[in-house]
Amino acid sequence: MKILVISNLYPPHEIGGYELRCADVCNRLMDRGHNIRVLTSNHQVDGRAQVDDSHVARQLHIHGMYGHPWLSMPQLYDLEKKNHRALVEEIDSFQPDLIHVWNMGGISKSLLLRLEAMDIPLVYDISDHWIARSMRADVWLRWWNESKGTSNAIMRSILKVLGVRAKISKEVPTDSWDTLKYPRIYFCSGFLKTLTMEKGWSVNHGDVIHCGIETQEFTVKSDYSSFSKLLWVGRLAEDKDPLTAVRALAACEDQSLTLDLFGNGDPDYVSQLESEIESLNLSARVQIGAVSQSEMKSLYAKYDCLLFTSNWGEPFALTPLEAMSSGLPVVSSLDGGQRELANDRVNSLVAEAANPQTYAKKIMEYRDDPELRAQVAQTGLNQAEREFDIEVITDQIEQYLKASLGDS
Repeated sequence: MKILVISNLYPPHEIGGYELRCADVCNRLMDRGHNIRVLTSNHQVDGRAQVDDSHVARQLHIHGMYGHPWLSMPQLYDLEKKNHRALVEEIDSFQPDLIHVWNMGGISKSLLLRLEAMDIPLVYDISDHWIARSMRADVWLRWWNESKGTSNAIMRSILKVLGVRAKISKEVPTDSWDTLKYPRIYFCSGFLKTLTMEKGWSVNHGDVIHCGIETQEFTVKSDYSSFSKLLWVGRLAEDKDPLTAVRALAACEDQSLTLDLFGNGDPDYVSQLESEIESLNLSARVQIGAVSQSEMKSLYAKYDCLLFTSNWGEPFALTPLEAMSSGLPVVSSLDGGQRELANDRVNSLVAEAANPQTYAKKIMEYRDDPELRAQVAQTGLNQAEREFDIEVITDQIEQYLKASLGDS
């Protein structure tokens, strides 16, 4: 297959797991003989070297996100035109069999109106809230369809009567987002699909393909005889809730337990976290640090338990999967898509989000039962390798893309 992939960001200029997963799948599809072309933005992350991959075109422009400015409507019109020209040029030169849309955060949503009007099979991969929570916030489409104020309404009416809107729409579509059909779409979790439907989008026909990881890349823990070192991994932010992990440690009866927090975050929140650690007299038992993603693959196995405390509606978190792939016992909230992974006393122990006391109770359950630790860890490891390895997930995505060609 010749597949044109569209993503707002792409490594090495990624900021999260969505872009990394996109690149991971693209690389594996290329390894399987598919011809991949990636159209992404020209956004750059400071300190990252520019990689001149021949299959990546960094031609799109971001509006209002990742430090890019919000523009006036005339300026935004110019940006939208540039993005549509880039899309049309890529399609004309590459002649794809199929277009695979990934994250569109900060990218012109009007591109989707053009894509759905084309006679090219179109597939959406959705692993965050950009449809559910961001589609109606698109400045360009909102101005043409929902912008408030008498002056805006009058201006739109004048432009329509004069035929200007029709002329503009040939360059940059101005139809409502409600005309989008999402003909072929899969979500990273049933939770995210349901959330998107609850926000008023007609995606009940969508499928679910969970996220995957390179399970074989992780060092696997084998010794469960001791229990003292707790681990938390993620972005240091309120929605990831490392405070609950810290407070759970404080609530534990065993004063020999320690907790390492690995992640980066906003300085104000990190300061709040450090103040809480100090106020709970945990400075000697809690450490905050940061390591690279590759380093983390060997670190999980050096700990005795992962605390996953997210409480914001995670589409489908990868950190618990990484811990399971390392044979590390997990205590998890049932936040968002975690209900589709965490199974209490089978592949993890389940605690209540934002409730340190429940986490403390589960930590002590692990401490007091080495057999439970080993059993849960082995079940999680087996499940991760069997169901969530990136090759297994890529198989599912590849088959979905091939079936989408059949629908054309």
